[in-house]
Amino acid sequence: MPPALLIAGYVLLTLAPLALAWAQGKPPRPFMDELSSGLALAAFAILLMEFLLSGRFRSISERIGMDVTMRFHQLLARVAAAFILLHPFLYSTPIGLARPDDATHRGHLGLTGAAAYSGVLGWLLLLLLVITAMRRTQIGHSYERWRIGHAIGAVLIAGLVAHHAFAAGRYSGEGPLLWFWILLLALAAMTMLVVYLIRPLLRLRRPYEVVAVTPVAANTWQLEIRPRHGAALDYEAGQFVWLRVGRNPWSPDEHPFSLASAPADRTKLSFVIKAFGDFTSKLGGIAPGTKAYVDGPYGHLTLARRQCEGVALLAGGVGIAPLLGILRQMQASGDDRPVVLVYGNRSRTQIVLADELESLSASLNLKVVHVLSEPDDAWTGRRGMLDEALLRELFGFDGAARWCYLLCGPQGMMESCERSLLGLGVPARQIVSERFYYD
Repeated sequence: MPPALLIAGYVLLTLAPLALAWAQGKPPRPFMDELSSGLALAAFAILLMEFLLSGRFRSISERIGMDVTMRFHQLLARVAAAFILLHPFLYSTPIGLARPDDATHRGHLGLTGAAAYSGVLGWLLLLLLVITAMRRTQIGHSYERWRIGHAIGAVLIAGLVAHHAFAAGRYSGEGPLLWFWILLLALAAMTMLVVYLIRPLLRLRRPYEVVAVTPVAANTWQLEIRPRHGAALDYEAGQFVWLRVGRNPWSPDEHPFSLASAPADRTKLSFVIKAFGDFTSKLGGIAPGTKAYVDGPYGHLTLARRQCEGVALLAGGVGIAPLLGILRQMQASGDDRPVVLVYGNRSRTQIVLADELESLSASLNLKVVHVLSEPDDAWTGRRGMLDEALLRELFGFDGAARWCYLLCGPQGMMESCERSLLGLGVPARQIVSERFYYD
């Protein structure tokens, strides 16, 4: 689905409750009251669609990237929170129940009893949910624990807001708008069912097992897994999966890792993983035969459906993983397009699979450029960073704008390289990157 169509559909769904409320033809209240109701209606639609955005549906994320999808999810959650936080303070209409002669709730809000409690509690929980999401790394809880709490909180908020809207809302409890909310609530519930029940059941039917864990650089390992029956999943070179090793399919202990293997080899999946902490620090102790499960593939850091006269791969550190998968696939498919791999590391010991990269340069039309920021005295290659001067030297030739540029590495490196490439006249559509960090 084209990104423009996705965005247009999202905007229409957000505005739909406003149109359905207006179509009820009820007598207007003061402007600020109607603005308050409008903010609440739009926010409720956004909150329910957040379930779809966070559900890892490839039909949504495959064209724009999982990182963009999740960033969209984060930003819209903050917009919805701002709308709902403002909502109760804009009313001028009295709070009490509507009189018998005020069936349209023009003179009173109808906000008493349980409807008031559900509104206040939903308001407070939403504020807490957004703050804990924005400050997750500072709070110190593990990602797995936070994710469970985030999901439970989202379900509670959806239920509380729905009760508040149906019991006290002027527009939401009747007519087509009521059915619109029922439809969105059903979609949100179906998303939770798919994520937490159906997908784990499907993964249970396709177990993998660890074949080998091999050191490939300083504090960096290549993890290989194979399916216990049948072929490995079908994917495109450069994509990633969520991986569970030694855990059941329902475990929240999962991690996103790029696939470093070639899709042409359906016998196994391989990953290049740096030991940063938690799960990754235990990689060297994983025994062959350990059961594993994968959820995927995801991501758009691929050459599929892209028009490229040549391919530039810009990697930083362990960001080589998906680009290694692309190189391996190009070798397997006999792709003879020119390729330049610019690979930045701090020291020589951090270069992943240096011998294989040299071998690939002999079998492909590939030029490998290593750049070290802290080289030893014996290093004779390039020194420094992947900066504009280096990129201008390598890609300042005529026709470079018709190449594809795939970037993977630290956040700062990718942002710097993107700016440099745009400054060299490379169209934005020819630059592809994907981030695993959204803040």
